[in-house]
Formats: sequence, structure tokens, C-alpha cells
Amino acid sequence: MNAGVPQERPERPYDVVLFGATGFVGALTAEYLAAHAPAGCRWALAGRDLTKLERLREQLAAIDPACAALPLLRADAQDAAAVRELAASTRVLATTVGPYVWYGAGLVAACAEAGTDYVDLTGEPEFVDRMYVEHDARARERGARLVHACGFDSIPADLGAYFTVRQLPEGVPLTVDGFMRSNAVFSGGTLASALTALGRGPQTLSAAHARRLHEPRLLGRRARGPLGVPRFSRETHTWALPLPSLDPRIVTRSAAALERYGPDFRYRHYASVKHLPVALGGTAAVGATAALAQVPPARRWLMNRWEPGRGPDAERRARSWFTVRFVGEGGGRRVLTEVSGGDPGYGETAKMLAESALCLAHDALPETAGQVTTAVAMGDALIDRLQKAGIAFRVADAR
Repeated sequence: MNAGVPQERPERPYDVVLFGATGFVGALTAEYLAAHAPAGCRWALAGRDLTKLERLREQLAAIDPACAALPLLRADAQDAAAVRELAASTRVLATTVGPYVWYGAGLVAACAEAGTDYVDLTGEPEFVDRMYVEHDARARERGARLVHACGFDSIPADLGAYFTVRQLPEGVPLTVDGFMRSNAVFSGGTLASALTALGRGPQTLSAAHARRLHEPRLLGRRARGPLGVPRFSRETHTWALPLPSLDPRIVTRSAAALERYGPDFRYRHYASVKHLPVALGGTAAVGATAALAQVPPARRWLMNRWEPGRGPDAERRARSWFTVRFVGEGGGRRVLTEVSGGDPGYGETAKMLAESALCLAHDALPETAGQVTTAVAMGDALIDRLQKAGIAFRVADAR
């Protein structure tokens, strides 16, 4: 992807506003911005509780004394007028408030109308498809870039597949398989979003159908993301279990938008497990959780087991890691690439969201608008940022 020029944007009081800053991941994102936002970046914290925002600002001042003067903006996700005012005040709005299907639609609508770039951490396919149907056209008219899934869902998969494709020949059919491994644990907010998505099967199918009716057909090219089947992967020497997550949908939408992925592109996404008993146990656990999520009382019970706003402590996060290995083939060439980093759900997700917002606010990028993926909107610029921030993208083998 070739870098473009910065898009013409109306002058706003802020470059980046972080909404939901006092939540678990929101506070980590705020800490990252306090330590890494460039000089001259005008950013602010937003949320519904000013007292909590003031406490967070005090903590950030210990990282950078200049944060003592950080602006605080009060807004509730359900208050349409406040959300519209918030979106109109900034060039980029980053939100960590989920489940997004409950709390996210108003922010997307406001950003599309105001011509404000938007980034979030959603892993909810229903939400992404609904926002495409409802707001893509207006965002294109207003020049807003709506970029969902800017955390562990789905930056490693999306930019990892993009990075892999860049190592393969142009103009030929390509296949990429992604194999994800991690030792991380989840927070209450992440669990709430996952259980909400699992419990909304009919709504998810309906939203996907509506999107297919609205989305232009891809002419002369093909981009596919089949689920695949459980198997032993000789490339990674692990058991590969298909992951029915948002990731492959994001990857194939990048492939549909960018000709660099070739005339016929296929992506499959797997969890990578070393030992067969663990693989079988994990499959059973996921199946049981999905079944329980269909029953409202059981779903509420599971959510109440882990309260939103809480998550693993710093010591546990410091021990966490992730690796996504990609096997790409096409045109007689085969490559093995890898994206890796630390704690995926929190430390690295906060880093990914913050760098995505900073990238949209400050970098020279291709001219895009509407609902776009990280690979389409930011591509090489965001990979460069993430590498400098400690997330590795590398070619492990090529032949």
C-alpha cells in the first residue's frame, strides 16, 4: 500500500479523544497515550463519571506531569446529544466501551455524521455488520474512516495476513493460514462482549445477511474465509482448531478491498494447541460456553462471575504473550511469517488501539473513507508504529 497525503480535516479542539477511559482497557490505553503521545498531540479523556476521570488524570500526571491539565469530557453512550458533541470535538474518537452492540451504535453514527475517524476494540460480528449497513454510506460522504477491531481482535490477523501477502508474488492466487497461540486470561468486560455475541446467534446471522444485500459484489476477483476443519499442522507442529471469530471476516474484507491480495485469496484462522488432550478439552469448553450463552439466565450467571471493569493484574499481564504464525503460498513461493507480542488482551490491545488512533490523527495515509479495516486504512504506517512499539512482524522462513 502506498502512503498518500494527510486528508483535509476540519480543525477541531482535539486530535484524539479516548471514550471509556476509566474502564480496565480504557485506563491502560490512557496510560499508553500519556507515555507515548507525541508532543503537540491534543488529546482528552471522556466518560460518564467525572470523578473517576479526575482520579485517572491524577494517575496519568505521575507518568507525564503535563497530563495534570488533560481535558476531561463528560458523555454517556446513551446520550445522543452529548455523543454528537463529543464526535464533533475531535479528529479521532477511540472507544473501549462494550459490549458494542449495546453501547457502540450512537458513537459510530455521530462519527459518520461529523466526519470524525473512529476506532474501537469490538470483536462482535453483528455490530460490525450493522454499522456497515447503517453508517458506511454516510461516512463515505463525510470522509470519516470507521475502523473496527483495533485490538487483539483483529490487528494481528489483519496486519499479519497483509504483511504475509506482501512477501508473496503479485497477480496470482494466494492462500494464507493463521495459527494463534497465547497464555492470556480475560477480563470481565471481554467476557461480557464474548458472551453477548455468542448469545445473539439469530441477530448475528440477520446482520450478516443484511450486509450481503448492501455490499457491492466483488467483480473479477474472489476473497474467501472458510472455517476449515480441525487438523494437525505440519507447518507449526501443533493441533489447529478453527476459530469462528471476527478475524477471518476482517482479513477477507481487506483482501476484497486491496488488489495486492491477488485474483483469488483464501484465509483460514486457527487456534494453535500443542497437545491433543488440551485441544479436545478446549473444544469442549468453547462448545459448552456457547451453549450456555444461548440461555439468558446462564449467560447472566457467567457474566456475574467476572465483573466488567476488572482484569488481570500487572504481574499476570507481564507473564502473558501471544504469537500468530502465518503460512502463505502462491505463485510457487511459500513463506512463514509471525506476529508476536506481550499480553494480548490488555497491554498490547491498549497499545494497538492507541497507535491506531495516533496513526489516523498524525500519519500520511491512503485516501479512504467509510467502514474500512486496519490494513486498508493504515497498512504499512500502522505496522511501522507497532514494530517501534515492540510488537514483532517477521519473516521466519521463505522458499
